[in-house]
Amino acid sequence: MAYDRKDFGTRRESMPYHGNHSGKRVEGRKSPDWTGTAQRNYGKNEENASFEADPKKRAFRPARFEREEVELPENLLVGRNPIREALKAGRPMEKLLVMKGDLSGAARDIVQMARKMGVVVQEVEKVRLDQVYPNHQGLLAYVSMASYSTMEDIYAASEEKGEDAFIVVLDGITDPHNLGAIIRSAECAGAHGVVVSERRSAGLNPACVKAAAGALEYMKVARVTNIARVIEEMKERGIWVYAADMDGADLYEADLKGPIAIVIGAEGEGVSQLVRKTCDGAITIPMSGHINSLNASVAAGIILFETAKARRK
Repeated sequence: MAYDRKDFGTRRESMPYHGNHSGKRVEGRKSPDWTGTAQRNYGKNEENASFEADPKKRAFRPARFEREEVELPENLLVGRNPIREALKAGRPMEKLLVMKGDLSGAARDIVQMARKMGVVVQEVEKVRLDQVYPNHQGLLAYVSMASYSTMEDIYAASEEKGEDAFIVVLDGITDPHNLGAIIRSAECAGAHGVVVSERRSAGLNPACVKAAAGALEYMKVARVTNIARVIEEMKERGIWVYAADMDGADLYEADLKGPIAIVIGAEGEGVSQLVRKTCDGAITIPMSGHINSLNASVAAGIILFETAKARRK
């Protein structure tokens, strides 16, 4: 049996309704779409008004998607001009992340300026920068939340107080919370300064500042390029340097009086071999439990206050 096309009406009338794609309104049918006219007219009739008045019903209202603003970390600089001006002003900078590949003239000049000022420059893939901030222009800079001091500032602090030098040296502490906690313990124990490495070390970022709980207002922190060389300089000044090491002498039997520097190693790895060889000796915290290691900041706190106790005597 043959059928004529007009027996079934138009395609729009015969087909099941799956949305109004043409833009024309079909009488008798309500569009399930939540955009366009349906959204603009929402709430103008009694049914939608009652829907809005009922909190339980309103909770199931389709969500409207809005672009969220990216919140920048407090110590992050984005854009070539802000980074360039920060370098010109001499603002302490933790590191500069640079996208791998050829850079334009402006970006190349910024990188050269940063290296000339001793800023750590790291080349990373574009995806790494995208994860931090999408519109990065190939450069992202992390600035310090507090100012660094110099080794001369630390030596001067002990001389002004008329005390033997008491210095804390951190060899590769990468966790900013541990760094902040150690700075806090050092300040409470009466140390004159903390020394950190320029590379392989956490910096004075927001997490560190928060963990330090105000101690950075009083404690001098020097960032140096070579820990071993600084230790040699301290020894020339008559400062005895001891590394915290599991194979060291018993902390509670060691002579911790006089000018002294305590070296705390990285989380998990401890003091590096080169730094360990440069030190005058090593000390360890006796353990009585089944676990033979402590968190870096906890171990530092124990050693620093034992040193403070010996200095008071």
